[in-house]
Amino acid sequence: MQARCIYFLERLYLLIIFGFIATPITMIVLFSFNKDRFPGFPWSGFSLRWYEAILNEPMVIESAINSITVGLSTALGATIIGFLAAYVDYRYKFRGKTALNLIVAIPPAIPPTVMGIALLAFFARIGLFGELKAIAIAHIAIASSFAMALISLRLKELDTSIESAAWNLGASRLQGIVFVILPHCRTAILAAFFLSFAVSFDEFMIAWFVGGLNETLPVRILNLLQGQVSPRINAIGTLVFALTFSLVASTLWLMKKKQPTT
Repeated sequence: MQARCIYFLERLYLLIIFGFIATPITMIVLFSFNKDRFPGFPWSGFSLRWYEAILNEPMVIESAINSITVGLSTALGATIIGFLAAYVDYRYKFRGKTALNLIVAIPPAIPPTVMGIALLAFFARIGLFGELKAIAIAHIAIASSFAMALISLRLKELDTSIESAAWNLGASRLQGIVFVILPHCRTAILAAFFLSFAVSFDEFMIAWFVGGLNETLPVRILNLLQGQVSPRINAIGTLVFALTFSLVASTLWLMKKKQPTT
């Protein structure tokens, strides 16, 4: 009886936490389809007018294109760097290995405001301030650690002797990576790509500091909030949430999927 009571309380606690997190998101999604300009109950009726409004707003479309461009660049760069760092950590033992792993892991731990100011000064000095490539470089620095962590988890499932056996059978180091390591890690690599894109797509503080006039979608939302509160923000937020949720869900699904080593 006591065990059932504890089980029930645990599930109730989790349900309360989930409700606390999900309620604001649910309200954003709900009011993005509300006919009235101002959110409130009772709900006045279903409408797509706010989605039509953002699709007809050039600055929102431009910022969305910027976010997708930066996100894809970040995902590609971070996945490549994350894979290389994970493979070095998996295959080699050398002095300074811990320091290398620390360097990759530090950027996400730095407060975004501090990192944004530092990158603003750095990019202004080298002439990259206000360009999309500056945002992409900054996001790659952050997302690479997440990509490395995901790929490292999959590499730890692979016995190091398998790659060595490929070398003994005549495969070169590159062939060992292409025909042994990459097939084993392909789901983790794809998951790292999706997660890196999601990290970049949602980040706004660093993009606000270094992007200048090139706004990403989160920065455009921030600028909209500085004026009058508009229902368009609910519509944009719903689309951003849907994309981010899809990417993260795909990441979790891919990481749970068992990948054969052959």
